[in-house]
Amino acid sequence: MKTCEYAGAPLEQARSHPWTDATGNPHFRYYDLTAAPEHIRNSLEDFQPWGHYAAIEDFYRMLESLNRRGSVFESNDCAFTGPEPNDQAAIPKAFQCSGRVMVLFRAIERNTRPGSVEQLKNQLHLELAPLDRSFEWGVIGTTLVPTRYLALADHGDNQLGCQLMISFWAWGDTEADTMTNLKRLFKNLARALTNLSASPL
Repeated sequence: MKTCEYAGAPLEQARSHPWTDATGNPHFRYYDLTAAPEHIRNSLEDFQPWGHYAAIEDFYRMLESLNRRGSVFESNDCAFTGPEPNDQAAIPKAFQCSGRVMVLFRAIERNTRPGSVEQLKNQLHLELAPLDRSFEWGVIGTTLVPTRYLALADHGDNQLGCQLMISFWAWGDTEADTMTNLKRLFKNLARALTNLSASPL
């Protein structure tokens, strides 16, 4: 499975966990999917128009696994842009889609320990590397995102930590082909995250 890492300037603006509303649309709000998993299928506005594709159900199942009782992880946020004309000349496909899911440790204080989320990022790449080596038309990327964990007592900088942004891209010759490749990508990502949840990170 092809992967990449964000190589730009370090991100400095800290997000909040939990967040209140989205800057782009005040109607979007945070749901604790560990406490209310039913919101996975009724609150992810970006994914709903594409729900007739099997890839979206696979994404929902991946979120259910991430946020299930006993998982060491939870998700904070996600986004999706459905198939649209491909604007990357280096990739010989007509359509592309992209999105992200934010992942953090369920034990909130782990996200504030130096190097903890970075280790998760590195281990995710190691898990993905041997999976589905023949798959050409999808990429998974990682970015460390500064985060203020509001559930922790506010004493100086002890609320500050990170979460892992997992970005994804898939391409295809048609809309349906693109979504088929996205389904393949989600299968690989779900397998890697399940393995990591079961491992002693």
